[in-house]
Amino acid sequence: MNQKSPPKNKELQNIEEILKVLPHRYPFLLVDRILEMEKGKSIIAIKNVTYNEPFFLGHFPRLKVMPGVLIAEALAQAGGILLYHSIPDPQSKFVFLSKIDNTKFRKPVVPGDQLRLEVEILKLKNRFCHIKGKAYVDGEIAVEGEMMASLLNLEELNGQE
Repeated sequence: MNQKSPPKNKELQNIEEILKVLPHRYPFLLVDRILEMEKGKSIIAIKNVTYNEPFFLGHFPRLKVMPGVLIAEALAQAGGILLYHSIPDPQSKFVFLSKIDNTKFRKPVVPGDQLRLEVEILKLKNRFCHIKGKAYVDGEIAVEGEMMASLLNLEELNGQE
């Protein structure tokens, strides 16, 4: 994906629109803005990493580093937004992260960094979606990996309660 692409769809740029799509809330919402999205193909999003993040209290208090698994989760959330806009009737589905593969943690992410989350759909079939994501800080890859998401019908999920 082009690192300097201008925003393509204005309706998803802000946090209010992201909150309409993702079920996550503070402190687990890890996508702040959508810069670009091509439905069914790719998304570019931003996560601003601030000193106030609750995980910095314990990871690691003397040398604050964002947990790599949370960066992977930020990629998954960006992928979830892309998936929401790539399937028919998304309001009737619930997306679960079901697999993480080939993930590499290449660079520490610290307060003040801005994560550029770039995610692409590799395969979308039936109830599963395979994505690939890269999280960049200042043009360098911090985390990259592949993930699988399972799409469940909300009716089925609610019937299991």
